[in-house]
Amino acid sequence: MTVEDNIASMIDQTVEAFGTVDVLVNNAGISDNMLAASNVTDDVWERVMNINVTSVMRATRKVLPIFQEKGQGNIINMASISGLTGCRGGLAYTASKHAVIGMTKNVASQYGPDNIRCNAIRPAHVPTPLTTNMSNIDTFGMEVATRGVNMMTKAGTTEEIANIALFPASDESAYINGVTIAADFGWSAY
Repeated sequence: MTVEDNIASMIDQTVEAFGTVDVLVNNAGISDNMLAASNVTDDVWERVMNINVTSVMRATRKVLPIFQEKGQGNIINMASISGLTGCRGGLAYTASKHAVIGMTKNVASQYGPDNIRCNAIRPAHVPTPLTTNMSNIDTFGMEVATRGVNMMTKAGTTEEIANIALFPASDESAYINGVTIAADFGWSAY
């Protein structure tokens, strides 16, 4: 997802195979291993921003002309509870997910009049390779990011997040635009 030509090819192949694109789900993401601000290197910052932010912008930019031509479209961005809070991840990851939520609102605002919707989902802890395969974890960053985790009554599943994504992708949510759906079993309510 860091190579623009690959993103363009993915969307071009979809149009070739199916005639159009109806829904774009920007779901690629990477962690920063809970790096606190004082420990973030430029390499980590740039990699996290390229995958978590730039790829979202590029895929969105590529589908918008398709959606404008057909007079409708739907974009769903995968954010994170870190995009709402200040510390449920490392600095780069948190900044990237705040950016995704900002881009979601911007696209919804600018393209809503064209019947193009853009919403996001912000899950809390969902065991995936992103979270279970972290290595070289910043001890300080992890300790701070997980304080209060005992208030989260359960982790989510990938199936639960996929089911949540079906709603903003459907016509049943036609009046929802620019919203970030909390998928955290009430964790952010505490």
